[in-house]
Amino acid sequence: MKISKEDHFISPKDKFFVAGHNGLAGSAICRSLRNKGYTNIVTKSRKELNLLDKNLVDKFFSKEKPDIIILAAAKVGGILANSKYPADFLIENLTIQNNVIQASLEHKVKRFLFLGSSCIYPKFSPQPIKEESLLSGLLESTNEAYAVAKIAGLKLCDSYRKQHKLDAISLMPTNLYGPGDNFHIDNSHVMASLIRKFCEAKKFNYKVVECWGSGSPKREFLYVDDLGDACVFALERWSPILINAPVDNNNNKLNYLNVGTGEEISIKKLSELIAKLVDFTGEIIWDKSKPDGTPRKLLDVSKLKKMGWSAKTNLEKGIKLTLKSYIEEFR
Repeated sequence: MKISKEDHFISPKDKFFVAGHNGLAGSAICRSLRNKGYTNIVTKSRKELNLLDKNLVDKFFSKEKPDIIILAAAKVGGILANSKYPADFLIENLTIQNNVIQASLEHKVKRFLFLGSSCIYPKFSPQPIKEESLLSGLLESTNEAYAVAKIAGLKLCDSYRKQHKLDAISLMPTNLYGPGDNFHIDNSHVMASLIRKFCEAKKFNYKVVECWGSGSPKREFLYVDDLGDACVFALERWSPILINAPVDNNNNKLNYLNVGTGEEISIKKLSELIAKLVDFTGEIIWDKSKPDGTPRKLLDVSKLKKMGWSAKTNLEKGIKLTLKSYIEEFR
């Protein structure tokens, strides 16, 4: 599908609000917007604008009058955090989504982009996972609350498009990593957690690094700046109203698309790669009492790829860039 520059659905004259601009995804989206010439960006820290407070969100929209909304704000965490605080993950994400999506409708924004997650798909989805797999089976229990919230956000965007004509689209990225990630030893995602473990092992000359689970699950990883570029691409060029827009198996226009690399790696091999890149030569052991999570999660990214977008950063390059950022931040 070829779209000329004149047909872009957004303009450099538009005012953008990136909710969650300090986070891993939000900061990358801001970088990509600026790189493409979209510099009229409004950002607010959590202290400046509490998205859990509907009145404050409404006042912000009334004052700033943004044209384009990108909702990248969310309560996120790894397996441990999701397992310990499911109520927090559910209610906080639902509240943020409802407040921002409702305000976007009421204030008649031009376009809305909701950022979801690949965890919305059932635990045992056929691989690679197509968009049509949504709601076809049971979710992975270790992040069910977060997944339910993200499904609700996606469906709210879909419903508001159908009922109220809100120009809302959604992207479902695979596991993200890169500069600006949360490197907490327990509450981070797998990539950030492993990077911290092996960097500390190298720095303090540890002989052993202990990793969670069996190491057998396979995961797909997307460098966060590639996600930023995918978000700008989608805002510019994708709308379900287009004649050749992606459709599902029943030939219905899709309002959400997968974003990933289409490549996967086992957690064991990922650990070995990170160990190699930080020059850790000790032993890696696996604590099988800890959960593995979903055995395999690879996204089918053919629909977005057919539109003309694909990830540019291979895994080793992305990890090197992330390691450089981590070392500079925590040296």
